Amino acid sequence: MITLFGIRHHGPGSARSVRAALEKLRPDCVLVEGPPEANALLPLFADPETTPPLALLIYLPDNPQHAVFYPFAEFSPEWQAIRYALTNQISVRFMDLEQRYLLVADRTDPAPVPMPVSPSSDPFQILAQAAGYSDSERWWERFIEQRRTTEGIFSGILELMTTLRAEVEALGQIEPQNLVREAAMRKIIHTAQIEGYQNIAIVCGAWHAPALTHLDTVQADEALLADFLRSLSRDRRAGSPSSQPAVSLIPWTYDRLARRSGYGAGIDAPGWYEHLWQSESDIVEGWMVKVAQEMRAEGLEVSPAHAIEGTRLAETLAALRGHPLPGLPEVEDAIRAVFCFGDETPLYLIHEKLIVGQRMGKVPSAAPTVPLQRDLFAAQKRTRLEPSATPQTLDLDLRKPLLLERSRLLHRLNLLGIPWGELQVASGAKGTFHEVWRMEWRPEFAVNIIEASIWGNTLLEAATNKIQAKAARATELPMLTRLLEAALLADLPEVIPPLLERTQFLVASSTDLSHLMDALPPLINISRYGNVRQTDTALVRRIVDELITRVCIGLPAACSALNEEAAQEMFAHIKAVHQGIALLEGVESSEHFQAWLRTLTTLATLSAGHGLIRGLASRLLYDAHADPDTFSRMSLALSSGAPAADAAAWLQGFLHNSGQALIHDPALWQLLDEWVLSLSETSFIAVLPILRRTFSAFSAPERRQIGEFARNTGNRLLSATEIKLDPVRAEKALALVNLILSPTPYDER
Repeated sequence: MITLFGIRHHGPGSARSVRAALEKLRPDCVLVEGPPEANALLPLFADPETTPPLALLIYLPDNPQHAVFYPFAEFSPEWQAIRYALTNQISVRFMDLEQRYLLVADRTDPAPVPMPVSPSSDPFQILAQAAGYSDSERWWERFIEQRRTTEGIFSGILELMTTLRAEVEALGQIEPQNLVREAAMRKIIHTAQIEGYQNIAIVCGAWHAPALTHLDTVQADEALLADFLRSLSRDRRAGSPSSQPAVSLIPWTYDRLARRSGYGAGIDAPGWYEHLWQSESDIVEGWMVKVAQEMRAEGLEVSPAHAIEGTRLAETLAALRGHPLPGLPEVEDAIRAVFCFGDETPLYLIHEKLIVGQRMGKVPSAAPTVPLQRDLFAAQKRTRLEPSATPQTLDLDLRKPLLLERSRLLHRLNLLGIPWGELQVASGAKGTFHEVWRMEWRPEFAVNIIEASIWGNTLLEAATNKIQAKAARATELPMLTRLLEAALLADLPEVIPPLLERTQFLVASSTDLSHLMDALPPLINISRYGNVRQTDTALVRRIVDELITRVCIGLPAACSALNEEAAQEMFAHIKAVHQGIALLEGVESSEHFQAWLRTLTTLATLSAGHGLIRGLASRLLYDAHADPDTFSRMSLALSSGAPAADAAAWLQGFLHNSGQALIHDPALWQLLDEWVLSLSETSFIAVLPILRRTFSAFSAPERRQIGEFARNTGNRLLSATEIKLDPVRAEKALALVNLILSPTPYDER
């Protein structure tokens, strides 16, 4: 006997119905839609360490980017069917076309099996629109997932899908690849019958169920599969379909289970569906309690009355809309009105943390992995860093051994293209021993780890080999110094000495000043980090000393006669070098810093220098309290004889990202104000974009204060001592005024 259970992937109502039907049917074999290559991993689904959501990962070992994921949640019907079979010692296996064929087909262009575009890529949308629903998910949830009884549900689904498929087949819109997959499914069912199973339960997508009702198509199925394989072999670019893909079990997240992630069988609300699965009664009441708890955790004022009133409103909305139970639309409307008072901002928080959810699964230690993955597991356990799908901030004090080890782990992963952590702050108020990371684990990192395993079996080995390969290809000094900095942060001792030697050689032989300037900040960081990371930085400091000397000597000549694009590039170089030199210990009294200030003074007075560079140099000197002539320089730059565009460029360099100089020095503000007032209309229009770009970079408080200055200046009345009178012109004006104000008409005089 064959019993078909047509389900929707990741539906809690379908999962509950399948579980109840299996307990009633008591089959001797359960076939579940899924990749046959993963049959050996099915026992892991019953492992006590296994916690959904998780996914089967199937990939080509020689090209891990060609991979496919099969996600499962606790409320997935397939998950419940597999767990039921394993718990009751019932034979269970996957049923579908082997993924080795589909993965190979994926690598071809064009595909061996044409994929026509139908008017509706979602056949269920036809039913949803006929029933008056905006999308198929709402329709399925209303008529299938929210049913109070499961009696006859699967026979009804089969009848409905049979009629729908007949309509779609009549239009010629059945995808050929689906026909091949269904032929492979029927072949597996036939094999199970030959093996002697008498009571077979089949759990598959509702769309495939009608195609599996007739099993007397063995010869036709064999012919269809043979044609499919021949189409693969004819395309030489497809590779060999006989190559076996590798299979693994990896943690998954609700965010990747959601439709918004691009997952074809995704759902809108994994967190809500989990609640529906776990709550057999008081569904709405329990959800409102979760909402209240989450909002309280965020510091929002919520009382029990909100939960009570929200429940009442959701139930009332469902009754008004003719629904037996409140669904997610009714619950969201109630939360928006009662908890959020119409404000969408708190609802966004509820959507991310509860409706979609931030749950991440766990896989058992027995799951097959590549050696690099096992080393990562060990490092995570050793450093007590637990992967989480919830974004969080990690603050590391590198003076503590455990936190230093965490830093090394995250830097090594970044080198290998696995950005579990994103470095936010490398240094700050706490000095060189402080790092802040933004952490978020994503399921696709499993593929990144497999790809990175070509470099080695441990994180240390893989990171070392990869950085050595990059260094061998590096021909420019900036790239080499960035690699050196990365190697130091990741604690790769084997690669640091040869990188230092090559860096020293390139520094000595390089004549490109921009390359020398690009290389300087990473080397300064290395010299500072060495104290914390127990690295000998004496050679690095010697290289830094040489670089600073060469930059100070060559910079004035390099800044002469620059065009706009070259000036912008040099502007960034000078800022980076200045910030780097300022970080050196005892910099104020060091010879290098004094030499750098002298170089900036030269740049500030460079007659052939671009206005942007001269303005930047003047500002850096002003901030270092090393230039008593700032007022004179600004007065000269904004003088009437200076071209308006050059003056605006000087201002852009001087005021880059900060208006504090104008706020704290009224004399500078007065110069700027007088210069703007002196501009002709044509000149003002020409320089306005530069001025707007400059002032838009200021912080809001700075813009507000400068606006107050402008208003006060505009309203200020000149005192008598500030007015210079011309007696001759004044006499003429007074005569005219007396004539106008005279009470005797002109013609009577």
